[in-house]
Amino acid sequence: MNPPYCVTLGDVQEAHRQIQGFLHPTPVMTSSSLDALAARKLFFKCELLQKTGSFKIRGALNAVKSLPLDTCTAVVTHSSGNHGQALALAAQIMGIPAHVVVPTIAAQCKKSAILGYGALIVNCEPSDKSRAEVAAKTVQKTGGVLIHPNQDPAVIAGQGTIGLEVLQQVPGLEALVIPVGGGGMLAGIAVAVKAIKPDIKVYAAEPLNADDCYRSKMNGILNPNLHSPITIADGVRTSIGPNTWPIIRDLVDDVFVVTEDEIKSATRLIWERMKLMIEPTAGLGLATILSSRFQEETKDIQIIGVVLCGGNVDLSSIDWLKEQLSQSSS
Repeated sequence: MNPPYCVTLGDVQEAHRQIQGFLHPTPVMTSSSLDALAARKLFFKCELLQKTGSFKIRGALNAVKSLPLDTCTAVVTHSSGNHGQALALAAQIMGIPAHVVVPTIAAQCKKSAILGYGALIVNCEPSDKSRAEVAAKTVQKTGGVLIHPNQDPAVIAGQGTIGLEVLQQVPGLEALVIPVGGGGMLAGIAVAVKAIKPDIKVYAAEPLNADDCYRSKMNGILNPNLHSPITIADGVRTSIGPNTWPIIRDLVDDVFVVTEDEIKSATRLIWERMKLMIEPTAGLGLATILSSRFQEETKDIQIIGVVLCGGNVDLSSIDWLKEQLSQSSS
């Protein structure tokens, strides 16, 4: 018997009812060339094709729709970009103001999108501590409600709807590989799919440079990053937290870490082979599947779902691609 978590299968199912009609049921796509490289059958859940360009709108909209909108004056969050965009759109849909605390190093394309959805941006330093402090001050100043990007139970439940969809789309699925930052998507999906299909494997994919989830899982205690990690996968620079950790501890089967070069190579493969413009964070799943440790330790698993979590690429920051092309041709 699992201990009580902040989210249940019933919460995820209710979230699915809440957001239906507002959002897309995103498609699942395949690639024979990537299947051959992985020596597995891969099914890519294309959350980059969701509104706002990522899975984040699922949780944001569920959270905003769960508020008492007759008394809520505003919503506030902190985000490196994708959750900020999602909350901005969710607030716009529901007709309330949104204030988004954004690290100064966040991609300009994500900042522009947040503004485009009508939210106000409040800048902060690129650390979990600064994000939380500035968000708290913004809540105090505006009288708004804080919607945490990955620890709010309504957000976690909303992200879990990905799991409900993908199990219907690929009934024979044996495993899911999911990027992890704060863990809202990973935790929500794990709760949903393990309740429906207990034998399915749930694997987390994480940059080696931001490996708090891996360290927490290996040590059995929550072990957040002490400093803001430096990784091309900007969507997972934050650490797992107190609401997502118990779910990850109990329901996630393993955590795999990959290098920056592995993330870049996998991202480029998806661009070239699938013609899907994912952001590097979304390359974590394929990078994990192609890694030597995953290949060695999961030989018996042949049907794998991969969550392509977003497509908000900062085109001005892909100088790394030129470097990789130069290295591969030399």
